[in-house]
Amino acid sequence: MALPESDSDLADGDPAPAFELPGVDGETYTLEDFDTDALLVVFTCNHCPYAQAKFDLLNDIAAEDDVTVVGINANDAEEYPDDSFEKMRAFVEEGRVAYDAYLRDETADVARAYGAVCTPDPFLFRRDGDTYRLAYHGRLDDALGPDEEATEFYVRQAIDAVRAGEAVDLDPGPSRGCGIKWP
Repeated sequence: MALPESDSDLADGDPAPAFELPGVDGETYTLEDFDTDALLVVFTCNHCPYAQAKFDLLNDIAAEDDVTVVGINANDAEEYPDDSFEKMRAFVEEGRVAYDAYLRDETADVARAYGAVCTPDPFLFRRDGDTYRLAYHGRLDDALGPDEEATEFYVRQAIDAVRAGEAVDLDPGPSRGCGIKWP
């Protein structure tokens, strides 16, 4: 079975689509709530082995200064109970997920606005005044399967370029993983 690969219509320099989503911490978040040079929005979930394989990488990035990691789970929680809001909260409480924010996209409208199709599906934005503009959308690293060990971390290269105020000159191919389970 072929894995879905992201094919978002967002292009380099496009503004981040707005959202207002509940977080597992009980707060509601919008783009304006984040004050960072680099904003990494990752459509992810709890149950997908491809998403699970990137938890540590994303947790490490979230611990860094001037980059914010926002995980958004848009999967149908009725069909996939491991992706329920309660299970998301449990993953954070257990320390498996340590993003700056872990949000629930119950209707998947935000995932559709971004053009996300798989988990994980990362979108890196740079701050441009009051707007976040797309700087990178592609693979997190060169490990194509959940059991493979990464040797090159594209997302880190992209974050470094954004921090340095440089263009992101990477094209490792589209992100890939389990398809989003649309509600």
